[in-house]
Amino acid sequence: MASTHTSARRGRSGRRVLFTVVAASGVALSPLPALAAPETPETSQEAAALIAERGHDLEVVTEEMHAASDQLTAQQDAAAKAAAELQAAEAAVAEARDHVRQVARSAFTGEQLTSLQAMLTSESAEQMLERMGTLDSIAGHNNEILGDAQQATVAADEAKAAAEKAAADAKALVDEVAARQADLNAQIAEYQAEYDRLSAEERERARILAEQQHAAAVAAAAAERNASQSASRADRPSASSSSASSSAAAPAASTPVVAGSGAGATAVNAAMAQRGKPYVWGGNGPGSFDCSGLVKYAYAAAGVNLPRSSSQQATVGRAVSRSELQPGDIIAFYSPVSHVGIYIGNGQMVHAPTSGDVVKVASIDVMGSITAMRRVG
Repeated sequence: MASTHTSARRGRSGRRVLFTVVAASGVALSPLPALAAPETPETSQEAAALIAERGHDLEVVTEEMHAASDQLTAQQDAAAKAAAELQAAEAAVAEARDHVRQVARSAFTGEQLTSLQAMLTSESAEQMLERMGTLDSIAGHNNEILGDAQQATVAADEAKAAAEKAAADAKALVDEVAARQADLNAQIAEYQAEYDRLSAEERERARILAEQQHAAAVAAAAAERNASQSASRADRPSASSSSASSSAAAPAASTPVVAGSGAGATAVNAAMAQRGKPYVWGGNGPGSFDCSGLVKYAYAAAGVNLPRSSSQQATVGRAVSRSELQPGDIIAFYSPVSHVGIYIGNGQMVHAPTSGDVVKVASIDVMGSITAMRRVG
């Protein structure tokens, strides 16, 4: 009977694997937002705006890639477990068949009582019925063992097929996101080339205009040299004064306040040590980072294992208000969340902004509306 219970448990296990795989598969196939069509910038300013816009789009897609990759890993693990379940179930069927075959062979060779022997050797009708009943029980038990083993095999085979399909769907999603990443990278490269071209044209136009203005000024100076020289002497202090005034008006950068102790302090210090390193989509450090890669790297230095994507990082720990912010708190932006940074105090954060930029300190308001503020630990 132990074999029967084992087979039944295998059958239930196979059904659990099937349910888990199908449920997870539904998460993996969530639709992604559509990409904007390419545009043609007419000025370097428009090209720069398009680079920034596509940079944000790419950051969103990169976060989708993190989630899709995690999902693919989970589905591949589920497929491997389902394959192992099927292999065990098939072994149980083979074992059950061997058991039934051995019982049949024993009966044929006279090692065990057969129905005919029960009838011929019984001393009474009651004894014959008792022996026949025993034989029926043995046969029923053997059939149950084989039937349960076969049922477990069917369930395990279904679970394996479902797991393999879920893994294939997850792989297709990863491929789709990768294609979107490639498309956005191509658009950004195109807009960067347009920015460089338009900037060069604008600089050339500005140079020609400056030369024309200079030539006009020289002509005017030749006609009215004395008046022009007086005006020139009067303008120089004014220009210096204006420059000094502009310099005085420039606000001084705020000095970040770094946390004193604990995981938050370690995360802040680790993140601040990465300043100047380039932003690279999917960068996990230590040479380059994307936004969530920097946060995960910084907290790993504090012994805290955070999720990889910014949307998942925006759910860890507990929520805090803006007035409660402390150095080390995670700040998330956009809806759905696609950017994160680490608060360092004085209304500032350290973060990896976007393509073409580096890890740096900025105001927590630089990215727009804050979606979530979370304290880890």
